[in-house]
Amino acid sequence: MSDSLTRLVMLLGIVIFDIVLYLLLIRSFPALRTTKWRYLSWIYLILCLAVFLCFCFLDWIFMDIKLQSNRSIVAFIIFNLAVKLLMFIFLILDNGLKFVQNIYQKWKPTITSNQIEPSAGPRISRKQFIVKATLLTASVPLLIKGFNIINRAYDYQVRRVRIPLPNLPKAFHGLKIGQISDIHAGSYDQQSEVVGGVDLLLQERPDVVFFTGDLVNRTAKEVHDYFGIFQKVKAPLGVYSVLGNHDYGDYAKWPSLEAKQQDFQLMLAAHQELGWNLLRNENQIITRNGESLAIMGVENWGIKRFSKYGKINDAYTGTEEAAIRLLLSHDPSHWEAQVLDYPDIDVTFSGHTHGFQFGLEAGNFRWSPSQYLYKQWAGLYQNGSQYIYVNRGYGYIGLPGRVGITPEITVVELVRS
Repeated sequence: MSDSLTRLVMLLGIVIFDIVLYLLLIRSFPALRTTKWRYLSWIYLILCLAVFLCFCFLDWIFMDIKLQSNRSIVAFIIFNLAVKLLMFIFLILDNGLKFVQNIYQKWKPTITSNQIEPSAGPRISRKQFIVKATLLTASVPLLIKGFNIINRAYDYQVRRVRIPLPNLPKAFHGLKIGQISDIHAGSYDQQSEVVGGVDLLLQERPDVVFFTGDLVNRTAKEVHDYFGIFQKVKAPLGVYSVLGNHDYGDYAKWPSLEAKQQDFQLMLAAHQELGWNLLRNENQIITRNGESLAIMGVENWGIKRFSKYGKINDAYTGTEEAAIRLLLSHDPSHWEAQVLDYPDIDVTFSGHTHGFQFGLEAGNFRWSPSQYLYKQWAGLYQNGSQYIYVNRGYGYIGLPGRVGITPEITVVELVRS
């Protein structure tokens, strides 16, 4: 499905949902049809229109998510949708209960003059119940957000994936790859918050570690206070990293081009200070028992307005003799745009999406607004013999928390199929 068609379906779904919810409200609260209360209907429609327009410009909003105004817009969208979803659930349940009560009233035996119904004490009317329930549930998103600010933003989860590769050399069977992505050091308040994820990664004892970009939010200095933590990220075969769209200083205001270039040099030095092998449109060959595996890394390359510094052909050159090729590319949109044109790139490792930091994952069911912007937005995807794994991110940006989409430590095991 094309991006335009996906966006159209998403917007149509929002409109239909708002109309259905409005009809449910009118059915449950006939007073909304009267002149006295009609202004509430207009407020509802205005809010719906505001959310609709926000979704129309969602790409632009997230392109400049560093702006406080855009962060407020994202918070407004999430809060609005969460409250309306809870209202929808309660109204559906209420109307279903009313339907059952009507059937019961129609078929129950008629009470004779000698029968007296027992008193049940004071009762709350159906409308009073809905009003109170709606007001109560409207506070739930705020409680959820507060809980996530305190806890879920750092509730690191290890996700294990096994990828079968028919041409994997015996020497690399069982190779364990640890992946982290999107640290966004500029978002943290204190060092103690981020230690747990590094500890989880090291407990997995990976053979090699990949970092797939976005070390900071705006400037290289944001990571300086966290050197002591991320310098602990080590592996027997090394740590390999690439740059993300936030690592070039493109989201900060600079007094001159020279100042921006100096900051970029500090970013390159930061990877060196961490002891990570930064791959800038290049590759490194790992050899075991005479068999080779290529680790390729490209600079950021994203669709639409995201930067396109990546040169995949440069990263590919020199890997012709390798049995397996693993590619680090920050933005998953790069996979379908260019990577699939190189059929012997076996696995791509990406990040970038954060899973929108909002969604629902339960068993095989997964949903997030991120899927309307990125076809590959979280987890493992396959096209023929090629794979891509999209990490949900280590840190956060914009909203200081996560709802339903937890920060991730990925452990990928390569096996011979």
